[in-house]
Amino acid sequence: MWLQGIVLIVSLLILAWSADRFVDGSCGLARVLGVSPFLIGMLIVGFGTSAPEMLVSAVSAFEGSPDIALGNAYGSNITNVLLILGIAAIVNPIKVDFSVVKKELPFLAGTIILTVFLILDGLISRINAISMLVLFIPIMVISSLGKKEEAEEDSGKKESLPKSIFWIIFGLALLVGSSRALVWAAKDIATALGVSELIIGLTIIALGTSLPELAASVSAARRNEHGVAFGNVVGSNLFNTMCVVGIAGTITPVAVDPKILTRDLPAVALVTLFLFIFGIRKQISRISGVFLVALYIVYTVLLGLKII
Repeated sequence: MWLQGIVLIVSLLILAWSADRFVDGSCGLARVLGVSPFLIGMLIVGFGTSAPEMLVSAVSAFEGSPDIALGNAYGSNITNVLLILGIAAIVNPIKVDFSVVKKELPFLAGTIILTVFLILDGLISRINAISMLVLFIPIMVISSLGKKEEAEEDSGKKESLPKSIFWIIFGLALLVGSSRALVWAAKDIATALGVSELIIGLTIIALGTSLPELAASVSAARRNEHGVAFGNVVGSNLFNTMCVVGIAGTITPVAVDPKILTRDLPAVALVTLFLFIFGIRKQISRISGVFLVALYIVYTVLLGLKII
């Protein structure tokens, strides 16, 4: 088990370092292109850090277990808001641009309503799944319009385009690779210590696919890149709701567990409501961060004990 211990420590160090480089490249690209850090956080960082979820979705569907993809998608949405934004806000209170409440968050809420409508019959068909993937394109296009006003905040600190792109690609590769290594090591250690597979699945596996989001958002918050930190979560949740589920349903029709409608989607709707509240208040304070993390712990414990 000593090998897994070394991999665990090294993976954590690489994860933290690569998150810094990834955020550096993303914010540098925002300055070069003259777009807002929020938009970069939502599109590039949000898409990039959702790579593990999309990978798990595709593999699960190919292996005949698309329900894992749904659980991963909606579970990651809950984790992103409660745990990731919570920890990021504890590290450094996050300022939220109110314009997000008027544009991006309504899109996110709309995708959740659409999802409920599509799965009421207990099935996500290929047509439904492809529709979700196609609809995601105009959402991203509309979100990208009129987002240049924040880009002048650091206008005196221009980055080179090649350097920014290099750090985005290299940082993302290390983020995804180190997160997968961390999950492997943590799973082996937990198994060796006799921890149940249920607890491993609820904690290590579910958390594992969200590690890039956690590292990127915390790193962005620490650097006062508030738009990137918040945009990462909003973008990642949009990707999870539309693309991760869409990929699984496109590969194979997905039979929906009734608990997704009665437990998981209501939880996703609740945490999305929290995003609206933070947007209206224009910040996520440290106290709010503590509340979010505490709520995540309670939710996970209730799941583990099968109370909900």
